[in-house]
Parts: sequence; structure tokens; C-alpha cells
Amino acid sequence: MAAEEPDINQRIWQVVALIPSGQVATYGDVAAQAGMTGAARRVGRALKNLPHDTRIPWHRVINAQGRISLAEGSAAQYTQRSRLEAEGVVFQRNGSIDLRRFRAFRLP
Repeated sequence: MAAEEPDINQRIWQVVALIPSGQVATYGDVAAQAGMTGAARRVGRALKNLPHDTRIPWHRVINAQGRISLAEGSAAQYTQRSRLEAEGVVFQRNGSIDLRRFRAFRLP
């Protein structure tokens, strides 16, 4: 299975690269689009393995509740929110994003 890891990461990263500016996808959305329905946690692991200087828009991936999953108050959480807001994504008062409005992939 370890031999498959880079291929799985590449598949996930390719899906994330398709998320348009100003839109988001959940970890589960990305997993489904990569042909791995139910593997949301695996998507998180792939995103952690992105090269530091990546151009893949990792910041467009959020959790199923429409929230950023990074630690509250962390530099990474601040970066993700700032990048999303710069693209026009609006956060509600409770800190979540309206998935009906900003979700990139419409799953059946």
C-alpha cells in the first residue's frame, strides 16, 4: 500500500487544483471527486504532505460543517481564512461558510 501513497496524493492534489477561486470543497467532496468516497481523512493527510511552496489551493478545502479545520488562532488558520476572504468567500457570524453558495462540487 505504501507504494500507492504518492499516486493517491497526486490524485487528491489534482482535484484540489480544480477548485475555482472563490469556491470551496469539503474534504469529503475532494475524496469523492478523486474516486475515494468516504476517505475525507485521507484528503487531510495528502494536504499535510503538500510541498511548502505549493501553488495548489489547499486553502479552498474545508470541513463538512463549512468550517476551517485548522487550530483556532493558528497562523495556518489565519492564512486560510485570509486567502478565502481575498477570493470573495464570505464567513458567517458563526465562522462557517455557506456551502450552498460557495461549494465547488455539487454531489448527487
